[in-house]
Amino acid sequence: MQSRMKTALYIGLAVFALGFLVIWIQQIVRTRHLPASATRARNFWPLDVGIGLFTNFLDALGIGSFATTSSLFKLCGLVPDEQIPGTLNVGHTLPTVTEAFLFLGLVQVDVTTLVSMIAASTIGAWLGAGIVSHWPRRKVQIGMGSVLLAAAAFIVLKLMSWMPGGGQALGLTGSKLILGLVGNAVLGALMTLGIGLFAPCMVLIALLGMNPLAAFPIMMGSCAFLMPVGSARFVRTGRYNLKSALGLALGGVPGVLLAFYLVKSLPLKAVNWLVVGVVLYTAAMMLRSAQRERRQAMLVTAEATAD
Repeated sequence: MQSRMKTALYIGLAVFALGFLVIWIQQIVRTRHLPASATRARNFWPLDVGIGLFTNFLDALGIGSFATTSSLFKLCGLVPDEQIPGTLNVGHTLPTVTEAFLFLGLVQVDVTTLVSMIAASTIGAWLGAGIVSHWPRRKVQIGMGSVLLAAAAFIVLKLMSWMPGGGQALGLTGSKLILGLVGNAVLGALMTLGIGLFAPCMVLIALLGMNPLAAFPIMMGSCAFLMPVGSARFVRTGRYNLKSALGLALGGVPGVLLAFYLVKSLPLKAVNWLVVGVVLYTAAMMLRSAQRERRQAMLVTAEATAD
């Protein structure tokens, strides 16, 4: 039974990924060319691919990719702030699906818990993407700045060993399962705003008394299923940067494979502290941009009133 459910999970993952690809390709064909927002930096295609390779390499090692990608996009000026959430979700979908195929079978988590947690996060992402894809620029800036601060906090908690220790369970039942489903649905919704699911999912799993290793198939499976669903909504609304999303996808899949098959050791603690510094700086830039937008809006309103 467990084996058949696991096989069905892999088949479902392939179907979700294929469905997303069909929707994405159809959107690209319909536009027949890269939209203006995606052609602002044509010469930076190698940079987009390099960011995809680097961030997904780190993602496969458990560091996460959303916070680092957001920071690099902001620092390099590659993607307009309001398009960052959509670009993250669309561009990282295929690398994340690749991760799930590689990692889902490494820890034997109770399949009922695994499938239900994945389903909850997917529903959360569908609802969240429908909201975030229509947010104005300033609201996205405030949301992204806040999300990056939260991401930095989670990384620091992990580095300082202040996160809950967890237990030994590999499955959930009763009220704990209900709490897990609600929590993962919220995390799925937050993914569409740009907060990575990895660190908060680890906290959720530990708080529910599960073995910390159980977080890996749950968080990777959740991301792999929710991202095609959430990304499809961003693709349909056009609230993402096509050029950079393609770069993330093209560089991301090799980055995941490189980390999984070749990396034996890496000073991850030092890398994580570096990520914290970059993310905090980017969060400050996002919030500063939001404040600047607010001042400009107030100035325009004041001038209109004076006239």
